[in-house]
Amino acid sequence: MSLDWIYYAISWILLTWHSVWDAIGVPATAVLGTNWSWILAIFFLVVTVRVILFPVFVKQIKSQRAMQALQPQVKALQEKHKGDRETLQKEMMELYRKEKANPLMGCLPMFLQIPVFLGLFHVLKRLNPDRGEGAKTLYNWTVDQFDSASAATLFTAPIAGKFGSTAEELARLGANGTTVKIMAGVLVLVMMGTTYLTSRQMILKTGWAEDPQQRMIQRLMLYGIPLSLLISGAIFPIGVIIYWVTNNLFTLGQQQWVLRKFPPPVTATSKPGTTSGRDGKQPAKAGGLLGRSKPAAAPPKPAAPTVAAPKPGAKPANPKKGRPAKRKG
Repeated sequence: MSLDWIYYAISWILLTWHSVWDAIGVPATAVLGTNWSWILAIFFLVVTVRVILFPVFVKQIKSQRAMQALQPQVKALQEKHKGDRETLQKEMMELYRKEKANPLMGCLPMFLQIPVFLGLFHVLKRLNPDRGEGAKTLYNWTVDQFDSASAATLFTAPIAGKFGSTAEELARLGANGTTVKIMAGVLVLVMMGTTYLTSRQMILKTGWAEDPQQRMIQRLMLYGIPLSLLISGAIFPIGVIIYWVTNNLFTLGQQQWVLRKFPPPVTATSKPGTTSGRDGKQPAKAGGLLGRSKPAAAPPKPAAPTVAAPKPGAKPANPKKGRPAKRKG
């Protein structure tokens, strides 16, 4: 299956934003070793894609809320079918189908961005000032646009360069190998860090899933993908890493806004028996520590009758007065 439609779409968005910044008056020449019109074009490529995918992001949040609400039922199934993994998986799939929850929805926005990532990777990889005019005008680029993008830099490092660029590739781009490695290396570390933070932010707000499959996906997102970038990042052009970092920063801001506006239900992360009240405070546990009940308080003793003190100047009362006299034997 040809992916040309992706390359044409990415090129169109990229060139449209570059034309916007040219029209506004962003300098075409490098300022501080950076061609800002191309860097801004990549940044707004991210904005365009995220706006298009915003409905999918909303569905992702709704699916995560549904998964949170099902956690008590999932845990009950785990207790019921402990040791019977096949039955457990079948029961959980039936539960998800009945409640219309999809444990894979959390990864959908990332999967939908893979074609965009691959398209930008391909477009930037082909930037080469030595190409013929026929190759330069591919995907509706003009020769001037192609030459401008091929010469575009971020702090003197070409956006088409990468950490693993060969000496021949660096020579074609007119780049310094040390500068490219330093810039690409720093950006790869930032890419790893922001990728980790986007997953950590969501897990801290929603908690670890009870479902083993869902928890495995969470661990993959939190640790697996950032670690894989340490190796794969060496083959990414600097422009692609800029796209990835910008996308991560956009995701952090978007998640923070959504999680504040629509906070996760408190009961989703509460332990059994410690559900929170409306004010978010944990109710006191009945029965004291370790389930032992406290002894009931002894009833108060009746107060002793009080005798009023005699007023000053009054004769003392005779306690024997008024008693019947004893008869003499």
